[in-house]
Amino acid sequence: MQYSIRKAQKSKSKLRIGLSGPSGSGKTYSALLLASGMTSFDKVVVIDTENGSADLYDTLGDYSVITLEPPYSPENYIGAIKAAEEAGAEVIIIDSVTHEWDGIGGCLDSNEKLAQAKFKGNTWAAWSVTNTKHQRFIDHLVASKCHIITTARSKQETVQIDGKIKKVGTKEIQREGYEYELTLNFNLDREGHLAIASKDRTGLFIEADPFVISKETGETLLTWAEKGIDPNVSTPGQVELIEDLLERKGKSEDTILDYFGISKIAELSKHEAEATIKKLSQFEDLQDPPVTIADEIDFDEVDQAIEKQDKKPSKKYKETIQ
Repeated sequence: MQYSIRKAQKSKSKLRIGLSGPSGSGKTYSALLLASGMTSFDKVVVIDTENGSADLYDTLGDYSVITLEPPYSPENYIGAIKAAEEAGAEVIIIDSVTHEWDGIGGCLDSNEKLAQAKFKGNTWAAWSVTNTKHQRFIDHLVASKCHIITTARSKQETVQIDGKIKKVGTKEIQREGYEYELTLNFNLDREGHLAIASKDRTGLFIEADPFVISKETGETLLTWAEKGIDPNVSTPGQVELIEDLLERKGKSEDTILDYFGISKIAELSKHEAEATIKKLSQFEDLQDPPVTIADEIDFDEVDQAIEKQDKKPSKKYKETIQ
């Protein structure tokens, strides 16, 4: 196994933005404004599970809508994401991801039915199947080549202290840990539609005062996402490793250049570099040629040492040590 140590360097990336808030907090409208700052509206597709809320703002621009009907299974969400990608979307808005977890045919609902049908009512055993389906949805969301904005309903969190119920904030209705998959997440309030970042990998909003999301917010985030190296281009570490492997394995660089139609190793794509490293690693390292005594000894130095002792080197001596 080869390990490459390299300097940290940000790559260009696709944004995963979350908007969570109670009903009436402006999640759908804010998502559309964000998207308008990231691309033109004709490259925006909304996956709508919120009773047609996306159609209410058609005056904003010429965006497209996929109306997702029950069952709100992970498979249906995945299908809608693929349809949006195939339609040429650059930004996908999923409004909302709550139904995938807590809607009709969503994970909680389907797990209960699965437990009754196949696991004798054991919901814990049923999660072995449901978890896999939910993870596939998360994997497709993370791996999409589009920017993705998700909305999630939130509910009031409460705790009981000394027999009294106290409010301790809000929590999005999705699986615990969903926020970990996002680049950043904004919590929205109902009164002023103000946003505050609850998570922010960009570092742009984590200390910002509550603000109203606008098209400019999307433009700022897009600028951040497009900074860095192209993730599809081979890294300096990969290039260095390939050059090292070529030398160790005794292989010609020209073979690789001719095969991929490039003029230098650095022009390989990331995936081409990965494949090349994998292939070269399968070959045995060249064995060092055996070292002879003649290679180790400088005969001029031997002669000089002998002369200092008033002795002359003989032809027989050289033939002996060889």
